[in-house]
Amino acid sequence: MASNEIRRGAAEMSIAMLMSGTIGWLVVSSQQSPFNVVFFRCIFGGATLALVCAVLGLFRRKLFSWKMLGLALLGGAAIVANWVLLFAAYSRASISMATAVYNTQPFMLVALGALVFRERISASTVAWLLIALVGLVFVVKVEPAVLAVPGQYLVGIAYAVGAAAMYAVSSIITKRLKGTPPHLIALIQVLLGVVMLAPLVRFDALPATGAQWIELIVLGVVNTGLMYVLLYGAIQKLPTSMTGALSLIYPVVAIIVDRVAFGQALAWIQVLGAVLILVAAAGVNLGWRIVPQRRVPSV
Repeated sequence: MASNEIRRGAAEMSIAMLMSGTIGWLVVSSQQSPFNVVFFRCIFGGATLALVCAVLGLFRRKLFSWKMLGLALLGGAAIVANWVLLFAAYSRASISMATAVYNTQPFMLVALGALVFRERISASTVAWLLIALVGLVFVVKVEPAVLAVPGQYLVGIAYAVGAAAMYAVSSIITKRLKGTPPHLIALIQVLLGVVMLAPLVRFDALPATGAQWIELIVLGVVNTGLMYVLLYGAIQKLPTSMTGALSLIYPVVAIIVDRVAFGQALAWIQVLGAVLILVAAAGVNLGWRIVPQRRVPSV
């Protein structure tokens, strides 16, 4: 039974990461501003998550408290900022490079964990961080030849770093919400996104074609609502190490999609930089040791 549950969790996680890898394509193809994209993602994703929460019977009074709502809204503000920054990075730094830089988030999470929860940082984690920083230097050295907004590559890289930081902040806050169904947390976050972004939406520049509307609907319903259901279902079934390993499907798919859909050609030094960042992220997520543990002498 346990092995069946792990297999099911692995399938759910894999599908969720495949979905996540196509987000950049939907965002860029919709030709909408980051504020518009995130607003409609929250609208359509919120409708889907509300339906899921209703079916699961999560609208029970005992699940709500002022502390829960406060923390969920605080985390929601960070996750909405995360989406806006990441989507703004796609058109400036390319989907491939924005995704690679965004995967520095495990290090930010470790740093925040040390600050907030006084968690110890191992020597191996520090070593992986140094490798990721070298990768980041390689990534920012060359501006890709194919960019939607030429001359703004470094701005896009900065947005991707900011998005990673916002994700780490959201994750730290969500840790405080143990016992609250994750689908309910996600619903509160996207509803906040609708309220936050409504004043910033360009209603005079809405999608001009049916195809662009479909891309926004798919982004909200499939790549937000259904993806959250699969992702949270998988996290509940899988060991942490397996979750970390399967999460690496996302950046690989995003880079492949960028190449196939938009013909994004990368310089060899950027490819090397992206590989270093992703390997370092894998090392942190999977607990790979590159610095031997100090042995405590026996007495």
